[in-house]
Amino acid sequence: MLELMSAASAPVIAVIVVVLVIFWRWINVLNEYERAVIFRLGRLLGRPKGPGLVLIFWPFDRMVRISQRVVVHDVPAQDIITRDNVSVKVNAVVYFRVVDPIRAVVEVEQYLYATSQMAQTTLRSVLGQAELDELLSERDQLNAKLQEIIDSSTDPWGVKVSAVEVKHVDLPTEMQRAMARQAEAEREKRAKIIHAEGEFQASKQLAAAAEIVSQNPTTLQLRYLQTLQEISSEHNSTILFPIPIEMLRAFSAGGEKK
Repeated sequence: MLELMSAASAPVIAVIVVVLVIFWRWINVLNEYERAVIFRLGRLLGRPKGPGLVLIFWPFDRMVRISQRVVVHDVPAQDIITRDNVSVKVNAVVYFRVVDPIRAVVEVEQYLYATSQMAQTTLRSVLGQAELDELLSERDQLNAKLQEIIDSSTDPWGVKVSAVEVKHVDLPTEMQRAMARQAEAEREKRAKIIHAEGEFQASKQLAAAAEIVSQNPTTLQLRYLQTLQEISSEHNSTILFPIPIEMLRAFSAGGEKK
């Protein structure tokens, strides 16, 4: 009797298990940032579903989950030869997100991989047309150009590229040394120019002062006496200096008046 009951209950248990599996596959919960693209017997079924509870009739329906969050993709370092024939390694960061889940599933296979490959090829193409100085000093313009080209290429896939940033430029050791020498020479040039400008301004001021002093001999004598006073205050020494002829003339004129 027990054997008959166990034999009769086995199919029932199997049916219950199958039903539970089917219901488990039917019930799907999607997060706020997720959408579901559903195919019924291979054909696209309406608009994307979600977020929340989504029911599909497995095995007739197949669901593809698509995240609509921003993806931060690190583009591997690319070997690039600039327009002035300098070999560098450049890597970048691409920010993109899916704006049309249906096109991201139907129009392209593995949109993440496709976007990554498009970013790599565009990076080599665009930066290879720029010179090294542009690559180092005009990154904002190059980033905008990269973003525009990659976004136009991924738009048919329902992928929006919001930003592209060139992260690091790895220069050869010889080029780094040459740039260091160039920067040092540039600093020396600026220092010499500043020094020459200072000398020029000082010479102009001295020329103006000499012109003023030459118009009044008394001023020259006062300046002479002031210089002697400064020297005597700094050094304890005896200074012999000739008496200016103008002072002797003053004394002689006074004697004649008497």
